[in-house]
This record gives sequence, C-alpha cells and structure tokens, in this order.
Amino acid sequence: MDLNLLGLFLAVAETGSFSEAARRLGLPKSSVSRGVASLEASLGAQLLHRTTRHVSLSTAGAALYERTAPLLASLKEAVGTLPESEEAPSGELRLTAPHDMGATFLPEVVARFTARYPSVRVDCRLTNRNVDLVAEGFDLALRASGAKLADSSLRVRRLGTLDVQLFAAPTYLARRGTPRSPEELAQHDLIVFRGLKYLRELGLPEKQARVLGDDMLFLREAAKAGAGIAVLPTFLAQADVTSGQLVRVLPRSTQPSTSLVMLYPRTQHVPRKVSAFRDFLLEFLKGRPLSAAPPAG
Repeated sequence: MDLNLLGLFLAVAETGSFSEAARRLGLPKSSVSRGVASLEASLGAQLLHRTTRHVSLSTAGAALYERTAPLLASLKEAVGTLPESEEAPSGELRLTAPHDMGATFLPEVVARFTARYPSVRVDCRLTNRNVDLVAEGFDLALRASGAKLADSSLRVRRLGTLDVQLFAAPTYLARRGTPRSPEELAQHDLIVFRGLKYLRELGLPEKQARVLGDDMLFLREAAKAGAGIAVLPTFLAQADVTSGQLVRVLPRSTQPSTSLVMLYPRTQHVPRKVSAFRDFLLEFLKGRPLSAAPPAG
C-alpha cells in the first residue's frame, strides 16, 4: 500500500472534505481526489461516499481508517523523533583520525564540540590505516592527503594546509653538524614517514632515510632521541621546538606541504552531526591554523 495515498485518504476522512484535506496538505484538490481514487482502485473497494455537499466513510473506509490511522500517527511520531530529524545535531558521531592528530589538536576540538552540542556523543578511533568508512560504519575521517582521492563513494572537504618542515634534536646537530643547504642533507641521517615524496623531490633515494615509519608520533620521538633529522608536520613539532627538545633545520627552505581533509560517505542528505562537526572544525582552524610554523631554533 502506498503510504502517500493512505495519507491523502486519512486527511479526507478526518476533515470530511476534499477541499479541507487539500488545504491541510498544501495540495491541489484535484491531486487529493485522484490520489484517493487511485487508492480505492488498488484496494478494489470504495472508501468514501461522495455527494456534492458531503463526504462520508463507507464501511470499508471506516474499517481502513480505524486500523491505519493510529499506525500512521505512530510512524510519523517515530520518524519525527529520530536524532537527525531534530534541529540540533544529536546522536553518535563515529570518527577516525591518525594518532598524531589525536595527540595534538583533536582532543580540544572534540571537547569544545561536545560542549556546544551536548546531544552528540563522539566515538573517536585513532588509527593510521585508511579505514573503509562505509563498510565499518564511520561518519567521517580526518586524514593528511596530498593525493587526489579516488574513492567516488566519499565526499572530500579540504580543511587546510599541513606544512612540513625539518627538525632535529640539539644532541644530533652537535654530533653531526647542522646542514646549511638541502644538498647537505645527503650527508645526514633522515627520519621519514613511509611513502612521503620528500626524498624523491630532493633527488635522494629512499635508502637515504635511516629511519622509516608509518606513525608521525614515533618519528617525532626518534628525532628527539637523536636518531636524525625528521620530516614532520609543523603542528606536531611546535611544543618540542618551544621547549628546546627539537630545533628547526633549514628554516628558510621550502618543504612540500599536504592537505588536511575530511572524508564522509556520499549521501543525499549529510547528517546534521557531520555537517556541524565539519563547520566547527573549520571555525576552529581559522583561529589556530595548523600551517603556522614554529620559530627556528
């Protein structure tokens, strides 16, 4: 049974008039009349007795109204109370992000977001693997991505730029010296995220990297321990430069940057909790851009 046609019938039954039902529904009277006639044809029963002045329920119409009116009212109430049907964002927001974001700016973002939207519960999973959002039931992902996304099932929203710079511990530089040009990096031990194009853009082989890894936090700690010169996002090294545990190397050279992007499943209607988090994060990053470079050591 077509619920839209049933809704037309119930409106006529409750108002006793095709004209009143049309006004209630915001439809032309002719559409309501054709809809009820179509419902009668599909059921093979006359539901209404029509006269020039009055509309009344037939025996079949009265039985149909009695059995379906409460059910349709309950259905409308159930749909109206769904979390995403409310004006304010609500429900559970499942997001995933790399460990380095979870250890730096993301906790503050989540704390402020949940304070603004108390009806939203955030489930944050930190991992450096590329999560399949649709298959694993996630609402969104934050990723650093310098490449164009090929997955057509996802929407991509660029949030900002993540600058990448060179950093090393003072102990390493005291032992090996400080490079004065990019060419001198060939004489140093480098700490690089696996797959990063940095070495290739410098014309250096990947074997030039003394330490490779797939976790930026690990690479940062290796640099602080004196393992070499690390290629790190500036937001991740900021606090350690301020404390003196890391020094920015070749501060005047330009390093490749990447983008911070938000990914979420491509649907006809973006859930309010997702759009609210997207807008909130954009607002947060305007006041605290992740591309701001720490002072040189």
